[in-house]
Amino acid sequence: MLEIARTWVEGWTVSRRTPKPVDVPWGLRIAVGQPAQRVRHVLRDADAEVARGLVDSITEPATWVKAFLEPDVMEPWFGSGWHPTEPGFLMGVDLRPSAVRPPDGYTVITETADAVTYVRVLTAGGELAARGQLALTGAAGVFDQISTEQAHQRLGLGTLVMDTLTNAAVDNEVETGLLGATLQGRALYETLDWKVIAPLTGYIHRPVAL
Repeated sequence: MLEIARTWVEGWTVSRRTPKPVDVPWGLRIAVGQPAQRVRHVLRDADAEVARGLVDSITEPATWVKAFLEPDVMEPWFGSGWHPTEPGFLMGVDLRPSAVRPPDGYTVITETADAVTYVRVLTAGGELAARGQLALTGAAGVFDQISTEQAHQRLGLGTLVMDTLTNAAVDNEVETGLLGATLQGRALYETLDWKVIAPLTGYIHRPVAL
């Protein structure tokens, strides 16, 4: 689990173009540098004493703490000023090539830059309908930022994005896929044979309204 967690975090930083994660006593620290997420800490074990020490030391707004634990395990560590994120899940799959067939009226655009493959599904008029990206770490392909615009949901475009990214990973001889899923996203990924590896629970210190 520790190596899977590191691989996912490393792929996330490649995808989001942040600095590489830094090893710290509680796990990994990422200097994200965004207004809504300045620093992200990812816990790599369930040591409550170490986790509480980290939480108590944090004063900077928009600092995130994530862990592969159930919410009821983490909740006692956080006091006032901390807010839970949407429940999430770390998921994985053994990658296999997929047939890609865009629905009528849609086009798939694939571009790769700096170890990240970007997929966009466009309407006939050139409007964005769905998107996603894939970061390659060598050990795995980390799928990220998968979304479908509301007006184009329930048309199979999410599956289309996932299949296109899967083929890009397989073309690069990557056999394992990893991603962090929301509850809604989990429902889609499970139809594509992805499995939950662990819960992914997060808290934000003094979130910044954008």
